Amino acid sequence: MVDKNIYIVQGEIITVVSAIKRNSRWNTHTPLDEEQDPLLNSFSHLKETLNNIKELSDVEPNVFLRPFLEVVRSEDTTGPITGLALTSVNKFLSYGLIDANHEAAAEAIENMADAVTHARFVGTDPASDEVVLMKILQVLRTLLLTPVGAHLTNESVCEIMQSCFRICFEVRLSELLRKSAEHTLVDMVQLLFSRLPQFKEEAKSFVGANMKKLKMRAGGMSESSKWKKQKRSPRPPHHMVRSASGGLEQAPPATLSHNNLTDSMASSMSSPTDSGLDTCSKATSREDLTDLDQSSSVATTPGTATRWGGHWKQLSSVESIPEVLEDRDSVTEQSDSASIHDMDYVNPRGVRFTPQQTLRDGAALIPYGLPCLRELFRFLISLTNPHDRHNTDAMMHMGLQLLTVALEAAHIAPYQSLLGLVKDELCRHLFQLLNVDRMNLCTASIRACFLLFESMRGHLKFQLEMYLKKLMDIITSENMKMPYEMKEMALEALVQLWRIPSFVTELYINHDCDFYCSNLFEDLTKLLSKNAFPVSGQLYTTHLLSLEALLTVIDSTEAHCQAKVLNSTAQQDQSAETVLVEGEDKTRRRQNHLVGLVLLTSGQVSSRTGLAFRSIAMNEIELKVKIVFILFLLAEKKEPTKPQRFSSCLPDSQELLDIRNKKKLLNSGTEQFNQKPKKGIQFLQEKGLLSSPMDNNEVAQWLRENPRLDKKQIGEFISDRKHMELLDSFVNTFTFQGLRIDEALRLYLEAFRLPGEAPVIHRLLETFTDTWHKVNGSPFMTNDAGFALAYAVIMLNTDQHNNNVRKQNIPMTVEQFKKNLKGVNGNTDFDQDMLEDIYNAIKNDEIVMPDEQSGLVKENYVWSVLLHRGATSEGVFLHVPAGSYDHDLFTMIWGPTIAALSYVFDKSLDDAIIQKAIAGFRKCAMISAHCGFSDVFDNLIISLCKFTTLSSESAENLPTVFGSNGKAQVAAKTVFHLAHRHGDILREGWKNIMDSMLQLFRAELLPKAMVEVEDFVEPNGKISLQREETPSNRGESAVLSFVNWLTLSGAEQSGLRGPSTENQEAKQAAMLCIKQCDPEKLITESKFLQLESLQELMKALISVTPDEETYDEEDAAFCLEMLLRIVMENRDRVSCVWQTVRDHLCHLCVQATESCFLVERAVVGLIRLAIRLLRREDISSQVLLSLRLLLMMKPHVLARVSREVAYGLHELLKTNAANIHCTDDWFTLFSLIECIGAGIKPPASFQVTSTSPDIDTGAQSDSELSSHHHSEVSLDRGYTSDSEVYTEHGKSRMPRSVTDVDVASSGWLVVGKDDLDINKVPASGSKPLLNPLVNQYSLTLGQDMGFHDTKSLIKCVESLSFIVRDAAHVTPENFELCVKAIRVFVEASLNGGYRTHEKKKNHKYDSQKSRVRRKPREKEGASRRAKASSQRPSRSHSDDEEDEGVPASYHTVSLQVSQDLLDLMHTLHTRAASIYSSWAQEQRHLEVAGKKIEADSQTLWTSCWCPLLQGIAWLCCDARRQVRMQALTYLQRALLVHDLQTLDAVEWESCFNKVLFPLLTKLLDNISPADVGGMEETRMRACTLLSKVFLQHLSPLLSLPTFAALWLTILDFMDKYMHAGSSDLLLEAIPESLKNMLLVMDTAGIFHSVDSRTGYSDLWEITWERINCFLPNLREELFKQTVIPQPDPAPSPPVELAQLAAPSPPASPPPAQAPSPVPAMSPQISTPLSHSHMSQSPLILQPLASHLQVGGVPPMSLPIILNPALIEASSPVPLLPAPRPTDLSDTPEVK
Repeated sequence: MVDKNIYIVQGEIITVVSAIKRNSRWNTHTPLDEEQDPLLNSFSHLKETLNNIKELSDVEPNVFLRPFLEVVRSEDTTGPITGLALTSVNKFLSYGLIDANHEAAAEAIENMADAVTHARFVGTDPASDEVVLMKILQVLRTLLLTPVGAHLTNESVCEIMQSCFRICFEVRLSELLRKSAEHTLVDMVQLLFSRLPQFKEEAKSFVGANMKKLKMRAGGMSESSKWKKQKRSPRPPHHMVRSASGGLEQAPPATLSHNNLTDSMASSMSSPTDSGLDTCSKATSREDLTDLDQSSSVATTPGTATRWGGHWKQLSSVESIPEVLEDRDSVTEQSDSASIHDMDYVNPRGVRFTPQQTLRDGAALIPYGLPCLRELFRFLISLTNPHDRHNTDAMMHMGLQLLTVALEAAHIAPYQSLLGLVKDELCRHLFQLLNVDRMNLCTASIRACFLLFESMRGHLKFQLEMYLKKLMDIITSENMKMPYEMKEMALEALVQLWRIPSFVTELYINHDCDFYCSNLFEDLTKLLSKNAFPVSGQLYTTHLLSLEALLTVIDSTEAHCQAKVLNSTAQQDQSAETVLVEGEDKTRRRQNHLVGLVLLTSGQVSSRTGLAFRSIAMNEIELKVKIVFILFLLAEKKEPTKPQRFSSCLPDSQELLDIRNKKKLLNSGTEQFNQKPKKGIQFLQEKGLLSSPMDNNEVAQWLRENPRLDKKQIGEFISDRKHMELLDSFVNTFTFQGLRIDEALRLYLEAFRLPGEAPVIHRLLETFTDTWHKVNGSPFMTNDAGFALAYAVIMLNTDQHNNNVRKQNIPMTVEQFKKNLKGVNGNTDFDQDMLEDIYNAIKNDEIVMPDEQSGLVKENYVWSVLLHRGATSEGVFLHVPAGSYDHDLFTMIWGPTIAALSYVFDKSLDDAIIQKAIAGFRKCAMISAHCGFSDVFDNLIISLCKFTTLSSESAENLPTVFGSNGKAQVAAKTVFHLAHRHGDILREGWKNIMDSMLQLFRAELLPKAMVEVEDFVEPNGKISLQREETPSNRGESAVLSFVNWLTLSGAEQSGLRGPSTENQEAKQAAMLCIKQCDPEKLITESKFLQLESLQELMKALISVTPDEETYDEEDAAFCLEMLLRIVMENRDRVSCVWQTVRDHLCHLCVQATESCFLVERAVVGLIRLAIRLLRREDISSQVLLSLRLLLMMKPHVLARVSREVAYGLHELLKTNAANIHCTDDWFTLFSLIECIGAGIKPPASFQVTSTSPDIDTGAQSDSELSSHHHSEVSLDRGYTSDSEVYTEHGKSRMPRSVTDVDVASSGWLVVGKDDLDINKVPASGSKPLLNPLVNQYSLTLGQDMGFHDTKSLIKCVESLSFIVRDAAHVTPENFELCVKAIRVFVEASLNGGYRTHEKKKNHKYDSQKSRVRRKPREKEGASRRAKASSQRPSRSHSDDEEDEGVPASYHTVSLQVSQDLLDLMHTLHTRAASIYSSWAQEQRHLEVAGKKIEADSQTLWTSCWCPLLQGIAWLCCDARRQVRMQALTYLQRALLVHDLQTLDAVEWESCFNKVLFPLLTKLLDNISPADVGGMEETRMRACTLLSKVFLQHLSPLLSLPTFAALWLTILDFMDKYMHAGSSDLLLEAIPESLKNMLLVMDTAGIFHSVDSRTGYSDLWEITWERINCFLPNLREELFKQTVIPQPDPAPSPPVELAQLAAPSPPASPPPAQAPSPVPAMSPQISTPLSHSHMSQSPLILQPLASHLQVGGVPPMSLPIILNPALIEASSPVPLLPAPRPTDLSDTPEVK
């Protein structure tokens, strides 16, 4: 079967041949003519050939192509025929008839290219001619883009491109054709550059040879430079034929006009006079350029272009694409679409192609490669030169467009030949185009720049610096002509660059951290920040773009932080190996090398990249960063080159900081040098940057490398005679070796400005020529010859280029120059060729003297300096992995960014922009939290708080304003969100957040849970911090409001009627927003805060105290409550913050001078804290110690909050009694209970100083504390009680009685824990006594009772009973304190606590003063305050109802209290013995420590039984009959209880003296005037009890030395009671009791004495003497038989019964050392005291002036003194000598 392709070729032959024949139809042709016509002839030969083969591949492609190509080349064919031949060729190419693998393919392709680029035809009319040109374009495109195109040679490719450019730039062609040429070029450039990776760099020499042949000329279409390229077609050149159209003179038909594209590309439109086209003669107008396709970087032409373009694109990254996509129509073509080149190439399918070279005529046809690409690239760059007058705008635009395509399609950096062009001409032209005022050129230029710096910035360090400076100039330009769009575009360009990963970091590292570069990052940040602030106040795109650029840095930093956080949370246990890429052996070797590198550099990676890094396995992250970095370097396939200023390729932050500081100093030194060189050098020496004394080499180096130095100053400095050595060093810094003298001189003179004085120039040149001559091996005869030549070069330079010289003289010629130097070289001539070269070099390129030039010359100089710097080590550009120096960048950028964000947020109304700003804020917050920048975070919070409007608005307007302001709500949500999320890092910002919370509180926008706090007194346990508004309290009377209503306008009236619906909606919105903010979470989550942040938060809350201006008391209370809640949330680490809180509470409680809501909350708070914290061992002792703050409060203030304290303490004891172990702590608690419940004054020791050093830190000074002397209180109260004894500063202080009796001897004892050590009773200054002195011979404790609140009293008694009734809570540490407390309450509740009502102050809060109010800021403020102040229901601190009188319910309550107390005392009394014995058992092991607990009767009596009996006895004196009777019953039971039988005589004696006698004395008072009968009964029972106890314990009592005194005292009481009552009850009962006693005593033989003459003892005499005073007849009734005659009733000397105290055994308890019966108090003396129920005074009696009269005086008028010490002191004659303890019979008779 015949190959189908053969038919295709045959078909094309027929088409073309018939066209040729048809064209020659009017010419008579014979077959012979056909033979002679070479075109037809070759076609007929081809027909025959085709008929003889089966496969087209059997013949060489050249065979079937030749006839067609001849038609194309032929000058004789017309356009249409040439067109048909071209179509056929195109068809063969696109059908793939030419087999790329055929050995002759290369030759065929080369022929085709040659033919098509040299196509000639006879022009007919412009339109049809353009069709032919169009077909030429089509064939060239197909040729280059199909696979066989790879065989084209470099020259052919250049020709093809040149042909297309010609069409493109020919102005006289139609727009359509030019555009088609443009598209064709785009596709070709894309293909050529996408093939770049397959080409290799050739050796230098080879490149040079090649390049000479390839010259594409930009000006090729102009008259001045026509192409003189030799044609490679075999035909001789033909003459140009005139055009046959265009309205010009017609040429005769016989003479055919030809169009030779190669020669001058004159088309059929060329005029006869034109010898070629001058493309520049007609400038393209701007309109022509408007529709230039700007997006032509992607091939858009349908068909093969896109396909092949795409395909080559894939080839450029073969590895990344597994296979070519299948959905293409020419898969078969693609599969064999390999380029044939000088290295093996494997296509995506894995087919390998071996390079093939076709040898023809002994010359190899080498497929195209880098040379043509380089030439094309050079040509494209030359098109963009704005200073070339031949380049029209359209050409420049076209050049830029194609360059963009080239840069997009290929990675150019690896190719040095291309890179050189990029660094120099390309960058230069692109930057120059930025100055052009045509927007489209600028845009295209910026686009190309972006591509350059995105991929090649590593090679373009200084170019990048220049580019960014140009952009900055555009952005900041004040020029009115500069269009706004231009600025916008420059900003866009910046934003786009900023988005390149790690671009900003590299900018910072390579420029900001380079001594001699601009601080680009810093300057740009400042510029962007400034530019983000609208001057006019209106936001434009430029402002937003500036912000966007700043945010780009923030975004990337935040993304890196997030990634690090994620990394740290992810498992980090993979070793470094697993991070590296796995692969074959080669890769493995590389890895090992890599790990080695990592280890080498590990010491040099930043250890200061932020706080948070440390917490997240720093080493792990460092390792990853390094590995990424090193992999990145390996990808670059070269060792990392690092700049000299860095110690490693990844310098740490500290190193960078040092460099930047050094840079600042260098800049400063440079500025000073430019004014005065010496000063600059001196400055740098002072700062240690240059060594001192001056090191010439060092200074010379600095002068050379610092580009900012003034060249003129350098010239003057080095040419100074003083610095001759410096000049040598300076010249030695140049590398002159191998340079011609003019080249070396050029280098030398561009480093400084040559001074004008001849001797100076001489010195400079001499040093130069000496050095140059030496390093170049002395090329001239003498040094002088070199000097002369150098001078001549300078003269020549001036002659050629100095305008002033040129005006006067004609510049010298080369001949003149040579002539001038004749015989100068040691009397011989210099090499003439060298002189000619020197002449041409200087003529064409001036040696620029810096600082003298301007314009283009200056530009060229600056550019050459830039290139020169780039070539040195200074030009090294360090690539770093993204995110390496985020910490440093953020430090520089956060300030400007937050300022810009705030501004934009404030000014913008657009939701999207607001959201963007908020996102920016959040990201900044995240970064600052991650890096530990608390100052940044605070700044951010403070900025945002301003936008919430919370702090600026008044509380009245806040709900409306805030609720209707969406922006404020967004800000508020952000503030709270950030505080929740990153609270750890907040410091100063807490203050602002707390101020906002306060405002929300004032405006009543906080959730209910936040304003409700715990309270002990309220029934539901909660109290609101905000006043409830009640309708009745609107504040104005009806009349007033009516008057107001009349005077207000309508609008205002409507406002008065209540909040409008809008306001209500706004308030709802505000409430909802605050709910979403979840402010409460700040408190509950505070337990997760870092300690430092927590302390700052607490500091912010503590700072809110009531003051006149800003905060009122309610605010302070709210802040206090938040503080307390935070402390409770943080109870696990409360010890860290306790001191702060305690000091604050101390300030609030102790300093308070009047009670108020805040003090109440502080007190409740303190107790709440204690309740919660006592369970914690580590802090419980400090917490209990802090409760003493309550005792340090001013008593009247404490009294006002007594109920809260009472309820709180009850709660405390109920929950935590088991956690209190120390006596001191119990003492604190019981003291509190007594002060609160009974109104006792706090112990003086608390009012003065405290025992523990740390408790007092926040308290007042001693002088303030001790200001409450009793005298002050007395004034307050109106009377002074004898028992007001304080221990101040360790000194006993007591009011003295009339006789100055010494404390120690007067029967006063200290009750308390120091009792057991008698030595401490006198004021021993060693330790302040915890208890005041107490008179033990009184039933009362003698403490000063203030007013007390009944409910508090009841609650305190409940607390006491809770402790007593649970055996576990009664401990040796609190037993005695407990007993004392019960006695205090006994006193307080006596008579139902009537004293509470005697002097009834109004205990309610005065509603006007209930809270310290803030001075109103506005009028509404005032009304709110006035209204609000009356809203708080007052907290009554005595009973709520009792305003006057005593309520009925009160009695039952107080009765219950007294009964409870009795019951408690009885319980303790009965259990005491067992409790003590169990303690004694438990605590045996404590004996060593000296803490032994005795369970003997003495201890029990002193510490327990006696005080309890005194307490019960005191209740027997209650005015209420029920209580009295019950108490007496209890007392009787207690005295006769079995345990008491173990007591000895001394203790029983003290029972009479301390319990029974004081009781009987008190009962003589008129206690209950209303209940006379009840009192009689009570007295009778008391007397009966006395006699019962006396008789029951008679036998031990008899052993007492003081028995007589005791007995007489009893008789005395019998006497008084006989006369006390008004009824007969006592008159009957007393004699009966007396009889009983006398009979028992008589029976016991007490009255009998053997020695006396009567048989009776002296006691008998005295007894009857006493009884006869009130019962004269008793003796007769009882002892009729023993009547003794009465002594003479004459007055006798005073009788004083006295007995010296017998020395008692040492083991006896203290009271036994002074067994002094308490004298009975006469009614006259006790009456005044009985009025004051506050405190019962101790019964110390002073001896009276008159002596005791036995007869003739009314018996009750004088007291009987029974204190032995006093009697002894006042008796003139010792009546009774020292007795023997047991023998009463020795008592001498009374005289």
